[in-house]
Amino acid sequence: MPPRYECRGFARNLVKSLQLPNCQNRAMHILDFHAPDCVHGWSAIDDRVMGGVSTSQLVFHPEGHAVFTGVMSTDNGGGFASVRHPAISLGDAGTVGYGLQVRGDGKRYKFNLRMDAGLDGINYQAVFEPPGGVWVDIVLPLHAFSARYRGQPVPGAAPLSPQQVCQVGWMVADRQTGPFELAIRRVTCLEQLPAAG
Repeated sequence: MPPRYECRGFARNLVKSLQLPNCQNRAMHILDFHAPDCVHGWSAIDDRVMGGVSTSQLVFHPEGHAVFTGVMSTDNGGGFASVRHPAISLGDAGTVGYGLQVRGDGKRYKFNLRMDAGLDGINYQAVFEPPGGVWVDIVLPLHAFSARYRGQPVPGAAPLSPQQVCQVGWMVADRQTGPFELAIRRVTCLEQLPAAG
């Protein structure tokens, strides 16, 4: 069983220009949000960077999980809300996917992974839509992640490589306006995918 680390405290030229040095921090295999300090270090990166008015935050819930919450708006040309941690390495060469334990609100969300230390660059995004009001386990195989830059596909981007992941984030977009709330217990790096059926 992999070690568990708790949290503390469109062309080739475009692809090359967005590749920045990887962050150097110890790889996690389980990202667990069971304690208040597990939400430290997460920052909102919302459409306010382009004049929008959406808001988001990652907060700790006393029941022992994190909540990605806020309000998404398309006013002023906006349309997304997200949070990101800039220094979490999540996975290794044996990782074939990610398991999420989450409770949704009926909206679609994106699990974002980055393979560089930059603020702006290529996001590897996987979309998931958990049912509202119930805890579920969601499996995201590596092929579920697509390379995106500012919401657009990136032709020629390398596939997601878990051993290079060093930023992790959550996002809501796709014109799903209004309040949102995604509860998150943990993210687990998977060494094998569940059998189909």
